[in-house]
Amino acid sequence: MPKRFYLETVGCQMNVLDSELVTASLLAAGYEAADNHREADVILFNTCSVRQHAEDKIYSALGRLKHVKDRRPDKIIGVLGCMAQKDQTGIFKRAPHVDLVVGPGQIGQLPLLLSQVNTDRTPLLEISLGRKGKPRAQVEESFEQYDPIRMAEARQSAHQAMVRIMFGCDKFCTYCIVPSVRGPEQSRPANEIEAEVAQLADQGCLEVTLLGQTVNSYQYDENGSTVRLADLLERLNKIDGIRRIKFVTNYPRHMDDALLQAVRDLDKVSPYLHVPAQSGSNTMLKRMKRSYTVEEYREMLDRIWATVPDAAVTSDFIVGFCGETEDDFQQTVDLVRHGRFKNSFIFKYSPRTGTKADDLFDDDVPEDVKRRRNNELLAIQNAISQEENDPFIDRIVEILVEGPSKNARKQGDSGESVQLTGRTVCDRIVVFDGASDLTGQILSVRIDAANSFTLFGTLAPTTE
Repeated sequence: MPKRFYLETVGCQMNVLDSELVTASLLAAGYEAADNHREADVILFNTCSVRQHAEDKIYSALGRLKHVKDRRPDKIIGVLGCMAQKDQTGIFKRAPHVDLVVGPGQIGQLPLLLSQVNTDRTPLLEISLGRKGKPRAQVEESFEQYDPIRMAEARQSAHQAMVRIMFGCDKFCTYCIVPSVRGPEQSRPANEIEAEVAQLADQGCLEVTLLGQTVNSYQYDENGSTVRLADLLERLNKIDGIRRIKFVTNYPRHMDDALLQAVRDLDKVSPYLHVPAQSGSNTMLKRMKRSYTVEEYREMLDRIWATVPDAAVTSDFIVGFCGETEDDFQQTVDLVRHGRFKNSFIFKYSPRTGTKADDLFDDDVPEDVKRRRNNELLAIQNAISQEENDPFIDRIVEILVEGPSKNARKQGDSGESVQLTGRTVCDRIVVFDGASDLTGQILSVRIDAANSFTLFGTLAPTTE
């Protein structure tokens, strides 16, 4: 009887993609997916280290599995991803019943590693080299790249897929653990990416999202010339079957005019740009080692609006970073008001062991101040999002139907008509009622109402 696995994922889109590739590799190796950990022979956690809460969640889940392991010692428990690379043998110390710790650079080996653990019955650690004390080429090689297995059944959506075009990051923002756990920045060969997107199109995929920690710094030397993101988008735009192309996450300094012109001119590229600012204070940006000023970020926004007037721009902000004063925070408020972002992801600063900020600065902003600033900035952004969504009322928009909405899934709705959700070309969420078999179609919806997060509509009549 085939062994069964259960995989739980926390964290960013990179982790979601990694989990898809892990699922595909295990299915290809003869495993079957289980609905819960009780039915599984192998229990895996794909982890995140960006914030403490994500790590606490995993360690809590591991703690609850100790009794499961006591009852079923043959079960294999594995920790994958960023927390594995960061904590390494520390995971075995905190959770001795864990069998396998695998960094993000080694997940391509997972079927082989599981076989080894199953045979030897001893804990196994497989991670990449650290960033310090070794030649860059050696560190890069330790973060193994592998040919991803793409299976429609391994994805959350058969019609949408993420494609990694880069590994790692070299920015070393002082608050960020990603360069340590994801390794040096490396761009994948353009022809490999093209082939992967073409394969996804053959599987019925309509939308691809290109992923990179700083995706717009993509560059690959090919036949004596350099392929940059704008060039790659032009090549992918020609692939039959693909209808939409997105890319995240962008770094402000690399938002060049060639890329903006590609967004403007290529019909399949979505006018959606996620460009984290993190702060509106130059003092904070310098302390964060973000390598740009608020003035340069605003100039970038001006170029976006001049080149792609209908672009939906989103951002990230950290409140309560080390030494942030009320004046620093108000400068962030000013930037949010100026940027009029479609939405922003707003986080309270969380110290991460192994980052420069944790080494150099005191986490001196009280938790209640962080919470107040977070709530205040979120309220301002939500009001802006409402104002930006209201003009869509009475307009007809084209959406890619993603399936039943969260509410419909929660309530177990079924039948001829259910509440469905989809996204516009500028990544706005649209909810409407329709037949469940509309999933995966691109349809026109008339918007009837809006709030800060969602557009509500009805299917527009089709014209023959």
